[in-house]
Amino acid sequence: MSSKENKLKVKRLIKKMVSWAGIFFFALAAYMIYLQLSKYELDDIKNALLSIPTHNLILACVASFLGYVALSVYDFLAITYIKRKLEPWKWILAGFVGFSISNNAGHAIISGGSVRYRFYTRWRFQGTEIIRMVTFSGFTYLWACFFLIILGYILTPDHAFGDGSVSKFTTTATAIVAAVGLTIYFSAVIFYKKPIFIKGVEFSMPSLKMALAQVFIGGADILLASLVLYFVLTPFVEIPFQTFIGVYLIAQVLGVFSQVPGGLGIFESLFLYIIPGDHNQAVLFGALIAYRIIYYLLPLVVSAFLLIFYERHLSVLKAKIIAKRDNLMQKIKDKDIKLHRKKES
Repeated sequence: MSSKENKLKVKRLIKKMVSWAGIFFFALAAYMIYLQLSKYELDDIKNALLSIPTHNLILACVASFLGYVALSVYDFLAITYIKRKLEPWKWILAGFVGFSISNNAGHAIISGGSVRYRFYTRWRFQGTEIIRMVTFSGFTYLWACFFLIILGYILTPDHAFGDGSVSKFTTTATAIVAAVGLTIYFSAVIFYKKPIFIKGVEFSMPSLKMALAQVFIGGADILLASLVLYFVLTPFVEIPFQTFIGVYLIAQVLGVFSQVPGGLGIFESLFLYIIPGDHNQAVLFGALIAYRIIYYLLPLVVSAFLLIFYERHLSVLKAKIIAKRDNLMQKIKDKDIKLHRKKES
């Protein structure tokens, strides 16, 4: 076997491994949710959900659904960024499944990226294009976090996070870092026009319109995710939304950057520590369990059905194509036999 054939074989093997990694990360996400919920008795989970008014549960589910719609738009922005076009149902499917897995499995670039690789390579996207898309989506989330941190700080200038739970210095420093980050990014968008090469992959700065869309869509995603917890929490805790969103952002961002899958344990611990006032810990944990189920578990379950349906659809489609090809080959063969017999006679 030639060197060229060996390289081609290795390349195909790597592609298969990356493609199937998406299934692995789906299983990992499901396992991480199981680990989180297995800490509680089934009756505790049931009671936590039943203690929340139906109206609030419905609002939380609606916020979760809209949040994943916003997350799917990340993929649309990324596709636009690399100057490609795709049917809406495809980027919605890839975005929804990709984020439902990466939200639970952690390491979004790897877990979400492998899922997208599986989808987008089937839709004739190149590996470098997928890398650019995943990187773009990651920065969309980062810029949105910076924007909301600044917004939260402005809305609550005295930072009402309780007595000494989070110092004024810490919150001010966080807001300054976010402001500097956004300033650098938008300055680069406006003034820096040269392409950037990272390990052979070319990146270019998006347009100002695209950058603003990143902040808006990313901000909408995070705000909607926060509303899921806010709706299940407010029946038990009186807290202004301005204060709540600051607490949520700090816990969520640190949970994400901890790289612990889904921020499991990190998010809950930080949220309970930062939230102002004395509250019944059991009630707060009940709301956090409901939040995990609505924003993490339910989308993962829906993704499982979507993946099964899509893979089944592809296998049926492939079987039809093979059957059609075989039928055509048989017709050609029969025609050749008839011509041969005719010549012999």
